[in-house]
Amino acid sequence: MRRIDVFNGDADGLCALRQLRLAEPADSLLVTGVKRDISLLERVAADGGDLVTVLDLSLERNRTALLGLLERGVQVRYFDHHHAGEIPRHPGLQAVIESSRGLCTSMLVDRHLGGRFTAWAVTGAFGDGLDATALGLGLKIALSPPELETLRELGRDLNYNAYGETEADLLIPPAQLYGRMCEFRDPLRFAAEGEIVPRLHASRIADLDAACRIEAYRSAGAAEVFLLPDAAWSRRVNGVFANHRAALQPPRAVAVVVPRRRGDLMVSVRVPEGAARSADEFCREYPGGGGRRGSFVFVMMSRV
Repeated sequence: MRRIDVFNGDADGLCALRQLRLAEPADSLLVTGVKRDISLLERVAADGGDLVTVLDLSLERNRTALLGLLERGVQVRYFDHHHAGEIPRHPGLQAVIESSRGLCTSMLVDRHLGGRFTAWAVTGAFGDGLDATALGLGLKIALSPPELETLRELGRDLNYNAYGETEADLLIPPAQLYGRMCEFRDPLRFAAEGEIVPRLHASRIADLDAACRIEAYRSAGAAEVFLLPDAAWSRRVNGVFANHRAALQPPRAVAVVVPRRRGDLMVSVRVPEGAARSADEFCREYPGGGGRRGSFVFVMMSRV
């Protein structure tokens, strides 16, 4: 039996897989990519008897590929917190999917494993922008304030590395970053001793500083739009910058627009909690749109 791990290359996907493989050590084939590359199941060539584990990828966007795997007799475990639509009923599918606000995939895996490696779930939650939830989870395992701050910055650094149009925009491909993480059982040790971490952190801070110097393209009432330049650093920082603007008080709806190499635009959207319309509902109306309820979503739109 072959094991194939398919995961989003952001902090949540990375930390979810790290927990699973600490609990279930195994050599597996890794299938991953940039954060926006979410139709990853299309790449999986698996046969009957293989076990495919999917982490932090929308079932709705991978439905056709998932059904094809199940029809071939592949066993699939699916952990995710995005909008899924109707979940298939099949004896070969184990689905741990919940899209409630305040949840991420790392937390679902943490719950599945009975809290054996919660510090990684805290890191993943911080990376996904769920600071209040991450703090509460960290306090349950008696993390100190400095330790929580370390994991907050680590989660943000891991998440930052996943943004980009292609892996050429990233500092390190997600599969290689996961390999560096696997050298450590504890994320605090990884933050302190991982050679890649200072580079990720310094680059994130520099890119965010550059984005913060750009004035809003449009700003009206409770919403603002930013247009970043056509550059690798812009594609890396767009999600981090959108999170930063959305976290300001009072909260506002935010759209960060970044040109892509093929001539269209990537728009990262954030909406405040309690908004009349959820961001994922809005973005699914556009080709390529998706994400999760509330704040962390995206949509592809043609230039006009």
